[in-house]
Amino acid sequence: MLAAATSQFADRGWSATGMRDIAKQAGVSVETVYASFGSKTDLLLAAIDVGVVGDAEPVPLSQRPEFAALATGPVGDRIDAAARLVSGINRRVWGLRRALAEAAGSEPQLAAKLQELEHQRRENTREGAEMLTGRPVDDDVLDGLWVTMGTDAFWLMTQVGGRPVEDYERWLASTVRRLLHHGEA
Repeated sequence: MLAAATSQFADRGWSATGMRDIAKQAGVSVETVYASFGSKTDLLLAAIDVGVVGDAEPVPLSQRPEFAALATGPVGDRIDAAARLVSGINRRVWGLRRALAEAAGSEPQLAAKLQELEHQRRENTREGAEMLTGRPVDDDVLDGLWVTMGTDAFWLMTQVGGRPVEDYERWLASTVRRLLHHGEA
């Protein structure tokens, strides 16, 4: 069901995706979808959660090996690991994030959730940057990283600009290096 929801929300957006569409694609009844997730809102948020970590295991991103790699080895390797991690997340969630933004325009609960998720992503970015560098990062550097690592930059480069994900990942690593170097000045 989560795969069907991810596909529907990412391809069609919030408004054009119905629970019946998801049930049909998943090969289950609408009642099964509601019984499993409660609401369309809860289903979208569950799909985003799974997209961030890449599977349905109840292990937070902060406790996964790919996150731990941000604190292991030379700084250049750490930055490459961060770019891989963020690229993978953005590849899985950019369409879901756009569906969430669309829904936030008419659903106050989702508008609040979008704000909450972005605040959390900013703090996760701070934590990751401090793991990469072994020191605190200032707010200007943090905000540059937060914006650069967001799904909008991924979407613009890969979906609008037509660049391969590998180009985005390489660009992201290079940009993170520049931002962190600037933060040392």
